[in-house]
Amino acid sequence: MAEAPSPRDAGPVTADAPDIVFSDDQAAAFDRLAGMLAQGGVDLATGALMPPGSEAAPPLAVLGRAGSGKTMLLAALTRALTEAGVETVSADWEGRRRRDRRTLAVLAPTNKAASVLRGRGVPATTIHRILYTPVYDPQYERIAEWLAGGGARPATDALPDGMTDAQLDRAQAFYATMPSIPGALAAAGLRGSDFIKGWKRRSDPLDIGFVDESSMLDARALEDLREIFPRLVLFGDPAQLAPVGQSGEMVFDRLPEAQRLTLARIHRQAEDNPILDLAHALADPQVDFEGFEDRVRTAAARDDRVVMAERVEAGLMARSPVLVWRNATRIRLIQAFRTAHDAPPDSLLPGEPLICDGLELPLKHRKRRIELEAKGLIKGAQVIYLGPGKRPGFSRLHVLGAEDPQLGVASIVKIEHPDDGGEPFIPYAASMGAVFLHGAAVTIHKAQGSQWPEVQVFAPDIRAAAYSGRMEAGVPLWKRLAYVAITRAQHRLHWVMRYRLGRPDGPLSVDDLRPGGLALTQG
Repeated sequence: MAEAPSPRDAGPVTADAPDIVFSDDQAAAFDRLAGMLAQGGVDLATGALMPPGSEAAPPLAVLGRAGSGKTMLLAALTRALTEAGVETVSADWEGRRRRDRRTLAVLAPTNKAASVLRGRGVPATTIHRILYTPVYDPQYERIAEWLAGGGARPATDALPDGMTDAQLDRAQAFYATMPSIPGALAAAGLRGSDFIKGWKRRSDPLDIGFVDESSMLDARALEDLREIFPRLVLFGDPAQLAPVGQSGEMVFDRLPEAQRLTLARIHRQAEDNPILDLAHALADPQVDFEGFEDRVRTAAARDDRVVMAERVEAGLMARSPVLVWRNATRIRLIQAFRTAHDAPPDSLLPGEPLICDGLELPLKHRKRRIELEAKGLIKGAQVIYLGPGKRPGFSRLHVLGAEDPQLGVASIVKIEHPDDGGEPFIPYAASMGAVFLHGAAVTIHKAQGSQWPEVQVFAPDIRAAAYSGRMEAGVPLWKRLAYVAITRAQHRLHWVMRYRLGRPDGPLSVDDLRPGGLALTQG
C-alpha cells in the first residue's frame, strides 16, 4: 500500500502563494508537531480523527528569528488540520459542542498581530477574545451554523427582519473565500455584534491552540492558555524584547529543551531582503552600534527598501508611528507631529492616531468592558480618531487590525507635553471609558506584535541605548531594540538619523478608512 503524502509537501499555503518547499528544520518541526497531534488523535498523514482525550500534552515552542519561516509553518499546519477535518474556532463562532469534534484556535496577543496572520490567510483571533466568549441570538446561530457547514440553510422566516435570500447568497460567497462569520455578515449588510446578547468568561476547555508572537506572553497568560488548550504550540522569536517585569525572560525559556524546536535557517522566501539581513546582522557579537549603522548605510545605497533618513516624515506618522526607546522622545515627536499638521491644542483632528492605554470602567460596567476588549480595544490597541460621537465625551474610532473596526466609545484622551511637569492635557474626558494616548510615536516595546508597510526607527534613541551599556538577558539592550524596531517594517525601513521633522504633503484624512468607499459609521 502506498504511503500517504505528508501534508507538509501539499503545495502552497494560500491560494496566491508560490509553491513552498520546507527547509530541513521546518520539515523536522512539522514532523515533531504532527507526532504530538497524532498522539492526541489527529493524524495529519491519513486524515484520521479520533475524539479528544482527557490527557494534556506538554506544550511545544517553535522558535526562530524573523524570516525563519515560523508563520509559514503555522499556516501549513493550520491548512493541514483543516483538510483533515479539524474545525477552526474563532471568537465570532464556535459551533455546537460534540464529543467527537476536533477544533483549532489560532491566537495572537494583540489584534494587530492577529490581523497580520489573517492577511496571510490564517483565521486568527486574539487571546483575549477566546478567554471571553459571546452569547448570541438564535438567529445568528442559525446563519453561523449554516455558513460553517454545520446546519441547513435558514428559511426566510428565520432570518433577521428584512434579510433576503440574496443577502444570504452574498454571505455564503464571501465565506467560501474567507472563513469569517463577521466578514460574511458584513458582505450581507449585517454586523455580528448586533446579535450579541451578552458575554461569559470561558470555563470549558478547547482542543488545539497555536499562539503566535508568544514572546509577548507573560507567565499568567501562559497558565490560562494551558488550562484551556490540552495541546498548545507557541510560536515565538527569542531575539525580541521580553514582557516588562520578567527580567528579560520569555515564557518559552522556561520550557525544557526537548519542548523547544528551533528554526535556524532563513527560508528562501525571506532571502534577499535587506531589512531581514540587517536584523540578523545584530546576532553577530562583534557588531557594535557604529558598525551596524554602517551596514544600514551600505544597504540603503544598494536597495531602496532601506532609507537613511535625515528627518522624520510627518506624513507617515499618521498610520505608522515612529518607533523610539525613550518616553521623552515619544512626547516631543508627538508634539512636533501635531504642530506640523496645525492641530488645535484643545481638540483632535480626524485622522490623528491614538493608542489605547486601558479602560476606566467600574465593575458594574463589566459587560461593556468585555465587549470593547473583544472588539480589540485593549491596552496597546492602535486606533484612528474619526471625529466626535453623538454624545459629549464620546469619540468615533477605527481600530486598526479589527475585523469590525469602527465603533463609538466614551473616551478620555491624554496629550502629553514635554514641559508640563508630568500632567497631560486632556481635550476629551468622559466620566469613564477608554483612555487614549497619542499614537504618532510609540515605544518599541509597545510596537511588538505589529507590522506596517513602512516604519521609521528613531536612531538617536537606539544610539543612546547603546551608549548606556544596558544588557537584557545577556544581550545588549540596543540590539534587542533595533531588532524589534526594524522587523516591524514589512516593505521599507527608514533609519532616521537626526532630530528633524519634515512637514506633511497634505492634511490629515480618514478617506483610506472608509469601508468600501461608504460613509463612516456614526457612533
